[in-house]
Amino acid sequence: MANSVKNGENALEKHFLDRSARIGVVGLGYVGLPLAEAFAREGFTVTGFDIDEAKVRLLNEGKTYIRHILDARIAAIVDSGKFSASTDFSDAVDMDAILICVPTPLTRFREPDLKFIISTGEAIAPHLRAGQLVVLESTTWPGTTTEVLKPILEAGGLRSGDDFYLAYSPEREDPGNPDYGATTIPKVVGGDGEAALHLASTLYGQIVGQVVPVSSAATAEAVKLTENIFRAVNIALANELKLVYDRMGIDVWEVIDAAKTKPFGYMPFYPGPGLGGHCIPIDPFYLTWKAREHGISTRFIELAGEINTDMPRHVVRRLGDALDAQTGKGLNGARILLIGLAYKKNVDDTRESPSLTIIELMEERGAAVDYYDPYVAEIPMTREHAALAGRQSVGWSQETLASYDAAFICTDHDDVDYAELVAHSRLVVDTRNATRDVSAHRERIVKA
Repeated sequence: MANSVKNGENALEKHFLDRSARIGVVGLGYVGLPLAEAFAREGFTVTGFDIDEAKVRLLNEGKTYIRHILDARIAAIVDSGKFSASTDFSDAVDMDAILICVPTPLTRFREPDLKFIISTGEAIAPHLRAGQLVVLESTTWPGTTTEVLKPILEAGGLRSGDDFYLAYSPEREDPGNPDYGATTIPKVVGGDGEAALHLASTLYGQIVGQVVPVSSAATAEAVKLTENIFRAVNIALANELKLVYDRMGIDVWEVIDAAKTKPFGYMPFYPGPGLGGHCIPIDPFYLTWKAREHGISTRFIELAGEINTDMPRHVVRRLGDALDAQTGKGLNGARILLIGLAYKKNVDDTRESPSLTIIELMEERGAAVDYYDPYVAEIPMTREHAALAGRQSVGWSQETLASYDAAFICTDHDDVDYAELVAHSRLVVDTRNATRDVSAHRERIVKA
């Protein structure tokens, strides 16, 4: 038995090294699609799995639905015969490695929601065969790979480490970042046993420059949470400093720009109108939930969450105060143009965007709100902001800008003309310091 297991491991390793292995990627979003593309470009035959038939159809036509991933990139791997997409999970039986890149949201009670991991495991399990490697990439609490996914995959009788191999490797995608992509970011890998660790490291070593092996899948899961908690906590500190310095009449942006000239002991983080994206607003709560199981209170993380969660209310209050000072009527009845709906600049990703919450808060106070975003033509359907779905971005013109009582900058896209925005707006409330280089009409700008 031991020899057959070792022979299976050696055979799989050989397929990874000579790139004859077939790779399945489950979940073709902002993480899964770039990963599938990376393996296809390196000569692997890749099948992308997704439950969204529209996405699958577009991909097989060589088209994309993610703005920063151009059609030409998808067409190249489709035309090469190295990539195809499917909604049929029975094809998983033909894969040598299956990489799971599905969402891990929170419930309305801010507890981990693993339904997509569970449903993916259940879809794969009937087609799992001996000699396959399964890797979870979705961000989750330490222990998920072995405590949740492993029992689902083993339900059919195959055993991790004996029949198939199970590992965890956290995604580290930064959508829209031109300097770092799927192949240039070091890949952390933890396995359910030494064989799984070795095989997963070998596989990822074919597409990335550096693989970082760790002692267990749970350790790798903790690495991902630590990275995002680090950012969440430091952004909370920057947000709190903004509140303090604002009361003192000090520009927090100037403070940060000066502080970051120190070549050691300081790393700049920036305040904003709230946290967005799938990682930073969500991931810390995966650890706080798991910590409670061990009788530990994560007070520092929870305090950071409170500060960041309150930022949309703070910036809306600042807008109301600025309008009251200018017009004497505050937000009630005001017409507001919100600039930037995406959660970060230069992408079309609206997941957890604070802009959606901010629109609702403004409208609760009686404002009429439109938005402009060159990347987001229409607000997509979301569970928490369903009433906003279908609204469309207004066109950009000097006349349009002048028709609003205030412009409110939520997302600092690079291709917005901020000088023109300030020149033709009555009031500009800037939560991102996007107007820092605008010299004319500075009296119209309020930083929030």
